[in-house]
Amino acid sequence: MTEFKAAIFDLDGTILDSMGVWEKIDIEFLAKRNLIVSDDYVDKICALSFIDVAKYTINLYGLTETVEDITSEWNSMALYEYSNNVILKKTARDYLIRLKTAGIKLAVATTLPATLYIPVLRNNEIYDYFDIFCSTDEVKHGKGHPDIFLLAAERLNVSPTNCIVFEDILPAIISAKNAGMRVYGVYDKYSKKSRSEILKYADGYLFDFMNAPLP
Repeated sequence: MTEFKAAIFDLDGTILDSMGVWEKIDIEFLAKRNLIVSDDYVDKICALSFIDVAKYTINLYGLTETVEDITSEWNSMALYEYSNNVILKKTARDYLIRLKTAGIKLAVATTLPATLYIPVLRNNEIYDYFDIFCSTDEVKHGKGHPDIFLLAAERLNVSPTNCIVFEDILPAIISAKNAGMRVYGVYDKYSKKSRSEILKYADGYLFDFMNAPLP
């Protein structure tokens, strides 16, 4: 048993089986510009906000489009998938229900904009499970900093030390720990190469939510 009053969830790669969508979008977006995805592209952008990913992509590839142009194109490419095809990871729904039953406050802390996280959560019928929502669009820094996790705790009116975070990427796990929170790493095939490093920082590691901690 683990003591906590609130649980904060990342979406992509944590409770959503969605990272393949972004791999497809990256390939198609760059292919239209006769470019290919660089070997370390995903590693570089994984903890950035949506806007900062656009800035990084513009600088990396020397693109002439604006940040607004690129984020709009990505949103258009992703919207259908997030509204119709992206599904939950195994046992995620059951775990959310168990937490709600136990009286735990639930939050989303995601790099996705509201235009994507709202339809995907509604399509999977879990939008109403969450008490509050936070996107990195709302804070100064991406998930390489604790800003979004501290914002979630503030909106929940719960001390960071009474929060547990579920994340799949190393920089976000480190940031949540730096925010004073308990953190569990969640397996995703797109971040599995970081597992050994994640285990150094995380308080636990999950391949699904069957054995996720309860208060």
